Amino acid sequence: MASTFSTDLKLELMATGENAGTWGTKTNTNLNLIQQAISGFEQITISSGGTTALVMSNASISTARNMIIKFATVTLSGGTTVTIPDSIEKFYIFDCTAVTNPTNLTIKTASGTGFTPNASLIYAAYTDGTNLKEVSLDTLGGTIGTTQIADDAVTNDKVADDAVNTAQLVNDAVTNAKVADDAVNTSQIVNDAVTASKLARKFTISTSSPSGGNDGDIWFKYS
Repeated sequence: MASTFSTDLKLELMATGENAGTWGTKTNTNLNLIQQAISGFEQITISSGGTTALVMSNASISTARNMIIKFATVTLSGGTTVTIPDSIEKFYIFDCTAVTNPTNLTIKTASGTGFTPNASLIYAAYTDGTNLKEVSLDTLGGTIGTTQIADDAVTNDKVADDAVNTAQLVNDAVTNAKVADDAVNTSQIVNDAVTASKLARKFTISTSSPSGGNDGDIWFKYS
């Protein structure tokens, strides 16, 4: 029985009793291909308005097998496409930092869909055997605490209207140092999102006398 090749990385799958005396060479080739898939880097030249097809060849070093694809310096004046072969499943990092007008670029599978970079940045994506899907920050889970926000990091242009609601704020996450002057206005905060527990310093209105709290808290007592 002759060798076959794996679906995703096109590694040679040798049949029992085949390739006597050459197993070492073929195994080393497979290991090199695995290495390329895990850590390979290649700079790819693309042309404005054209289509560049990355390839995944059986048992040989190939452009589409690299983990990191960096696009060489180019200005894209019209629609430009880069394709990944169909029917493979793989993770990619695309470096578009040298691309001017990257919104003219589409990165996709040969027959499926993909994504368009919105800036000259670095993008993560994966193929599911049919389409290429971008891994964008707004698709990732998790919460953001105080230590993860640099001082003055939150500015007005970073916060979309109605972006901030209670569930997205860790208690005591928003301190004065984290928010730049005039960064957040009413349109960007969902109604009732900012509760007392979300503030590093508390503002309380109560019929009882002040108790507990921290220095800097504000307490109004009414009868």
